[in-house]
Amino acid sequence: MDDKSNKLLLALVMLFLFAVIVLQYVCPGTECQLLRLQAFHSSRADPYRTEDESPPRFVARLNFTDAELLRKVDFNIKGDDLIVFLHIQKTGGTTFGRHLVRNIQLEQPCECKAGQKKCTCHRPGKRETWLFSRFSTGWSCGLHADWTELTNCVPSIVDSKKEVKLRPSRNFYYITILRDPVSRYLSEWRHVQRGATWKASLHVCDGRSPTIEELPSCYTGDDWSGCSLKEFMDCPYNLANNRQVRMLSDLSLVGCYNLSVMPEEQRNKVLLDSAKENLKCMAFFGLTEFQRKTQYLFEKTFNMNFISPFTQYNNTRASSVEIDQQTQKRIEALNFLDMELYEYAKDLFLQRYQFTRQKDHQEARRKRQEQRKILKTRHAHKRDQTDNATSDYVEDVEKWR
Repeated sequence: MDDKSNKLLLALVMLFLFAVIVLQYVCPGTECQLLRLQAFHSSRADPYRTEDESPPRFVARLNFTDAELLRKVDFNIKGDDLIVFLHIQKTGGTTFGRHLVRNIQLEQPCECKAGQKKCTCHRPGKRETWLFSRFSTGWSCGLHADWTELTNCVPSIVDSKKEVKLRPSRNFYYITILRDPVSRYLSEWRHVQRGATWKASLHVCDGRSPTIEELPSCYTGDDWSGCSLKEFMDCPYNLANNRQVRMLSDLSLVGCYNLSVMPEEQRNKVLLDSAKENLKCMAFFGLTEFQRKTQYLFEKTFNMNFISPFTQYNNTRASSVEIDQQTQKRIEALNFLDMELYEYAKDLFLQRYQFTRQKDHQEARRKRQEQRKILKTRHAHKRDQTDNATSDYVEDVEKWR
């Protein structure tokens, strides 16, 4: 029995050595080592698959065209193009905003001084910014300006009338981050409970801010600190309700904050449809629950790489709030538009991720095939040279005889 085992082992070793010799003959040198290393790296576990606990196989519900799934913009940081970050409260926008100014590989990195929130993000060789965000330009269009405000305000802020004529090719690339509506709502409640008000928000629409009658306050006094979750949910004017839909839609389509312009059901449909369309047409959006995928899609969209990987924080203030099923359902009901928008956004986001990864794999496969062709051509050329040298030698020997 031992003899048979030893013979089998010896046969396997000989077979392995024979395979190595053949491989070295077919593909000598260090060139094939590169291919073997690439094959090893490509076979490693997908780093994006488990970091956010998403299902390994995502089944799409909605149909999008390739043009809607492929997000790759020719962002000209040295020219006039501008990235505009629409920062929705309690979506992780502060973390993402810091990534934009402190964690991106740039020819001319943003200058961030200790103790200061704002950084100077100039284009290479110019004294103007490529990024419109809280941490670069401040709240230039108002605190947490929404889509309606930004699209009307940003062009006039960055360009005078004279400059608009000189820069007809300037592109504005709008980006944002969304979050699970229940978690976002609880996080906003905790923030308000600690004294946040966002009183400085302008809510400008069609050239004016809403009146007190159009947008009543939920509290009297300086703030709403100490409010209970029930009090927070009971206020019918609370802007936390469906905040993400409101901030991503074109409010001028529904008469801004004047609720008497159209029936509530019609208003809700117009707002949701507008938010979905604006989100789909944005250059990029990410989801708080998918940090690494958000990083990956941003890098692929703008061809800009982050220095350090994003971190998935699942232990947040919202996650520490324990609510019963009845409260959960009520929050979902108060945010029914946000719930539908988020399901739409999640489906589109994960389809974009899968589509982009597939394109990456196809491109990597194409490059490997090209490398193999080059290696085969080189090997054939070397073999021909060797054969020619041998035949020349044989001919010379024949002559010498």
